[in-house]
Amino acid sequence: MGMLAKISGPLIVGKGMKGSQINEIVRIGKDRLMGEIIALKEDTASIQVYEDTSGLKPGDAIESTGSPLEVELGPGLLKSVFDGIQRPLDVIREKSGIFIERGVDVPSLDRKKKWEFVATAKKGDSVKAGDVLGTVQETNIVHKILVPNGVSGKIESISSGKYTVIDEVAVISGKKVTLMQKWPVRKARPFKEKKPFEKPLLSGMRILDTMFPIAEGGAAAIPGPFGSGKTVTQQSLAKYASADIIVYIGCGERGNEMTEVLTQFPELEDPRTKKPLMERTVLIANTSNMPVAAREASVYTGITIAEYFRDMGYNVALMADSTSRWAEAMREISGRLEEMPGEEGYPAYLGRKLAEFYERAGRVVVQGTKDNIASVSVIGAVSPAGGDISEPVSQGTLRITKVFWALDAALARRRHYPAINWLRSYSLYQDELNAWFDANVSPDFMQMRSKAMNLLQKEAELQNIVQLIGPDALPEKERLVLEVTKMLREDFLQQNAYDEVDAYCSLKKQQLMLSTILHFYDKALSGLEQEVAFEKITSSKEKDRIARLKRVPDKDVEKECKEIVKNIDSSFSR
Repeated sequence: MGMLAKISGPLIVGKGMKGSQINEIVRIGKDRLMGEIIALKEDTASIQVYEDTSGLKPGDAIESTGSPLEVELGPGLLKSVFDGIQRPLDVIREKSGIFIERGVDVPSLDRKKKWEFVATAKKGDSVKAGDVLGTVQETNIVHKILVPNGVSGKIESISSGKYTVIDEVAVISGKKVTLMQKWPVRKARPFKEKKPFEKPLLSGMRILDTMFPIAEGGAAAIPGPFGSGKTVTQQSLAKYASADIIVYIGCGERGNEMTEVLTQFPELEDPRTKKPLMERTVLIANTSNMPVAAREASVYTGITIAEYFRDMGYNVALMADSTSRWAEAMREISGRLEEMPGEEGYPAYLGRKLAEFYERAGRVVVQGTKDNIASVSVIGAVSPAGGDISEPVSQGTLRITKVFWALDAALARRRHYPAINWLRSYSLYQDELNAWFDANVSPDFMQMRSKAMNLLQKEAELQNIVQLIGPDALPEKERLVLEVTKMLREDFLQQNAYDEVDAYCSLKKQQLMLSTILHFYDKALSGLEQEVAFEKITSSKEKDRIARLKRVPDKDVEKECKEIVKNIDSSFSR
């Protein structure tokens, strides 16, 4: 038992803490506020408190718990909305109203609800960590009950039936196993080995899937200024990403944005199952007015839950919005610890912390006797002040992630969404994914992508000349480049996240749309060489039909594209 000696905002200093350890959870004062030891010197401990420290005073008791910050992993995670330290917000509301009271202590998983456990292993089986003991049907997802880490041996007893998360369902070499297990959030869950990337995480967004794809198990950054569409892009990814489980972390975001997420997600229909999207989603809500220390913990809580579902064999997509707020929380705690500041006041270990977080993404062989391959893909939004990506958080993130989706305020002002700048963005997974695109979409798909990018780069060069002499002074071939790149920008890259048809675009439709636009360019170029009038090409009705392709349903798009191609062939020849 220690004693509170000093208070500095969310940081307190405790005396008499001999025997304590780094990252240990403690309880402070009569309200038993939750805190975590982040620095130790002799018997003095620096503790970050996950709740408002108002009312604490020197002399208040500090009680050690002996365990680190842990999350509870088991049935009941899906459809839940937690705060940064995995307290369920709906249970808190029932207990204390719409405002979270200090010291409120509720279990993360419901202790009373009974789940139907179906044993798949049997008495006498030899098992090790990661093996599946049985299943629980949770929403439309089969929740696999795994042998906890550190447990192995022969099953002495196991039985199917209805159990709460704390009831014993099996005994393995004298150790009791329940439906729930705990795991420290700052420690990555183990796996056998990392595997190379093979397939993309599809989003249904043309500029991402075609131009800058992320691999399944990869890491991506979305930096952008205020109002450029980071949150909408991440919400679209959460809805349409080709992942089995979605974990969405609202880390330090504005309350109204988080409210929008919390009200919209339960109403969204999952395009894969036609059931509510929340049935395969875990939400972690930590708004900007919540305690700063809990904001710092929220990303670790989210990634640990994502790893747990990965260990079951599922492909998980994690959205962190935004890591800048997380870094700001680290900066505030570091400042109160009086640590030597790094660039722009951020702690000197900022780069290491970012790397530790993003390196928990990956495509891995999970633990257990069966060599199942599963993945965690991490997409982190970054909110640099004034959109300046030269600041430390953006630069630290770019050094680690292999995909950079650069949001552009100028595009957002022109209502071009997603406002991703195609000249500044990149994907380093391109070479690893080429074989998959060739086999599953079209053998020439990546060639078309390269051709489209070359045209867009050519347009950027021509724009400098156009500003000096005007478009009419350009040669017809270069004016054609401007016409076709306008089609690429407005008819292909631009996409309406709120349009029923255009919100999601299949890879097949993306390939057909892109090939039709490039066919238009090739035939128009050939027509110019045959002295077809430039005005005839630019006034072609097929341009309007191409513009409408984005709103043509998937089942009709192939027929429509064939008709457009046929008409182009007959129109652009003498």
